[in-house]
Amino acid sequence: MRLLVLFFLLLGFGCTEPATDPAPRTTPPQAPKPAAAQIRYLALGDSYTIGEGVPATDRWGVQLAQLGQSDGIQPPDIIARTGWTTAELQQAIRAADNRNTYELVSLMIGVNNQYRGQPVATYRTELRELLQTAIRFAGGRPGRVFMLSIPDWGRSPYARNHDQEQITAQINQFNAAAQQECRQAGVTYLNITDLTRTAAPDATQFAPDGLHYSGKHMQQWAQLALPVARQLLQ
Repeated sequence: MRLLVLFFLLLGFGCTEPATDPAPRTTPPQAPKPAAAQIRYLALGDSYTIGEGVPATDRWGVQLAQLGQSDGIQPPDIIARTGWTTAELQQAIRAADNRNTYELVSLMIGVNNQYRGQPVATYRTELRELLQTAIRFAGGRPGRVFMLSIPDWGRSPYARNHDQEQITAQINQFNAAAQQECRQAGVTYLNITDLTRTAAPDATQFAPDGLHYSGKHMQQWAQLALPVARQLLQ
């Protein structure tokens, strides 16, 4: 009986056809992703834009371009210098005679107007002109321009021997004027002042002079600016 069962088992195995390899799986070729259009970017400002006291790679606008590289944002052209007021930035723009048009323009100006004790009314008038200049750089498109608020240097280590509360109050007034002017011009306004007010306890947030900001801190500005830039570029 066992021999009979074994015979049929062997017979069954012998009749089994050898397994054949399944047809190889193929994946349809993927179309290459189109390269992002090159986004020319211009950054206008003062010491905070030029990155006083830090390497060029730590400037917030440069970091923004790095974060937005996949979106095509190019390293910025920069018109900025430490100490410039709104009037001095406008004069420098005229002197530069830059006739290029950009897909993205940022503006960050006003701290030196406040530092020198200039009236908010003067700042407002000169900023209004600067915003129109920025819009012209953007090809007449206010929707491609954004402005960063003025950092509160009254909360910096440098300001320990100054009237910090007065500085903060004045910065608020200048920023309120800037926000109003941006709204009227159709320009996006980005508040980074609150971030600067939380930096004081951490020395790594500041450049060696204790007044300007480190690349570590300005990275936060760039991170806040990235979704704004992406929205403007849609």
